[in-house]
Parts: sequence; structure tokens; C-alpha cells
Amino acid sequence: MDNPLILIVEDEPEIADILETYFVREGFRTVSAADGSIGLAHYVRLRPDLIVLDIKLPGHDGYDVLAAIRRRDDTPVIMVTALAEDLDKLQALRIGADDYVVKPFNPLEVVARAKAVLRRTTGRRGRQPLRIGPLTIDPDAYIATVGQGAGETTLELTRTEFRLLAYMAASPSRVFERSELVDACLPEGEALDRTVDSHVSNLRRKLTAAGADGLLTGVRGVGYRLADRHG
Repeated sequence: MDNPLILIVEDEPEIADILETYFVREGFRTVSAADGSIGLAHYVRLRPDLIVLDIKLPGHDGYDVLAAIRRRDDTPVIMVTALAEDLDKLQALRIGADDYVVKPFNPLEVVARAKAVLRRTTGRRGRQPLRIGPLTIDPDAYIATVGQGAGETTLELTRTEFRLLAYMAASPSRVFERSELVDACLPEGEALDRTVDSHVSNLRRKLTAAGADGLLTGVRGVGYRLADRHG
């Protein structure tokens, strides 16, 4: 497996940065999330090869995130936490964790454990297309289409537009605040709410032209939502 993708779900920025640094040094790609909800959205959208998951997180804690992941597939998960009690370890393993590391830890040990877990698991699984109404998104092929059969239209999207569409499609009907979309989908240097508005405006125009008018809507004063109006 070349350059596996590691998702780090950790609310302490210093720890997340240290883990990212050590994983990158060993040839891994990384993405991070500071809370459980964003971590789950990254997991659905990016399908990482392995997840390093803290237990104590704002919003959904690590146990909730792990349970949600296990309802979908068997992506390898290493729990990283300050909780050293045997019952906590057993709880994580019972839900489906592949390994468990207690803080404070040596980051080299976490990387070594990740390598060991990846060696003994089946590897990365193909991602299923996301479908909302007439829209189909293939995360692996980076293709989004509207309609079916002879009436199918492939959307000509920029990379940022595709990221926004796939990110929202992972949680249909949920309202996404602009700030979250900036953090999750826009590259550095574009971190402005009005930049999100510009990308979304272009995206809505392309969806409408392809026959998916009303699929992507704005929520006044909050953000945006992607949902099948007939669903």
C-alpha cells in the first residue's frame, strides 16, 4: 500500500500536530479533525486507510465515532487516550478498536503500531458512490453525475467544488456552516466565508444546468444544505 492516508481525530492541536509530523516523516498522508462530527465526515468522504482516534472529544466522543465507523466497515482504528483503566480499554476493543495507546505516548510507537495494524488488515476498501436524488458522486473517480442512462450528465467541477459537494453529500439534509466548509474543503489561502459562497454559487449553477435545481440550498444566516427535495 503506497502512502496510506491516516485520519487523526484529536482535539488537542499540539498532539495532532506531533502525530501528523511523525506520520508524514514515515511516508504517510494525513488529515486531521478536532471533533467527532468532522472526523466522521472526513471518514465518509475520504475513506482513510487507518484512523487514530481520541476518546475524549467535543460533541461525539471516540466511542460514538468508533461505533458509527463499525456500522459501516472495518477501517482500522487505533484509540489514543489518557484513560488507562482496563474497562476503558475493554470498551474500546469491544466496540471494534484494533489497538489502544495511552497518553503520554511516544509518537514513534503510534506510527509503529499503525504500521503493524495495516500489515494485518486487508487494506483499503473501495468507496461506494454517494447518491442523493438524481445526483451520483464517485469519490474514487472524482466524478459527479446527474440523471441516469442516456440522460446522464457529468458535472464539470473544480477540485474545490467536488470537495464541497462530496463533503455535504456524506451527511445529506444536514446544514453545514460556512466555517466548517472552509476548514474541511478549502485549501490554505482561501479561508474566507465569501469564498465558500462563490464556490457554492458556481456549484448550484452547474447543478441547475444539469437538471438538479433545488438540490443544493442556502439556509439564511447559517450555511448550506444538500438534500433531495423529493426525499
